[in-house]
Amino acid sequence: MSVYISVDLQRQIRGRFSNCCAYCQTAESLIVTTFEIEHINPRSLGGAKTFENLCLSCPSCNRYKSSRQTAIDPLSQELVPLFHPQKQKWLEEFNWGEDSTEIIGITAIGRATIAALKMNRPELIRVRRMWVKMGEHPPTSIT
Repeated sequence: MSVYISVDLQRQIRGRFSNCCAYCQTAESLIVTTFEIEHINPRSLGGAKTFENLCLSCPSCNRYKSSRQTAIDPLSQELVPLFHPQKQKWLEEFNWGEDSTEIIGITAIGRATIAALKMNRPELIRVRRMWVKMGEHPPTSIT
């Protein structure tokens, strides 16, 4: 069941995340599909339809995240919360690898989010390599 999110709120969310996926930082203009407004804390678990609980997400990150709020950090094997794009800064949890094609988790939250959302699938790394060559990646404004 879809939930109505006003055009004004959608515009605010798109502006907040510079039309990039809040998780993998892919620019919507590079993908042939419309990005989705995602409930960070899922509605099914009581998450509200408010600016503070919404973000822009590519369909892939949104599907892998689903209603998850936690995941296992592959390094420590501990259960940790997933990255919260409205409360945490991307560059404090993640960084780009040397050639800007792989996302590196610099904290347990970053590593767990990368693993849970499969943000470094071989197909994504391949397409990021192409975007780097085109001068379209990585994004210049990371929130």
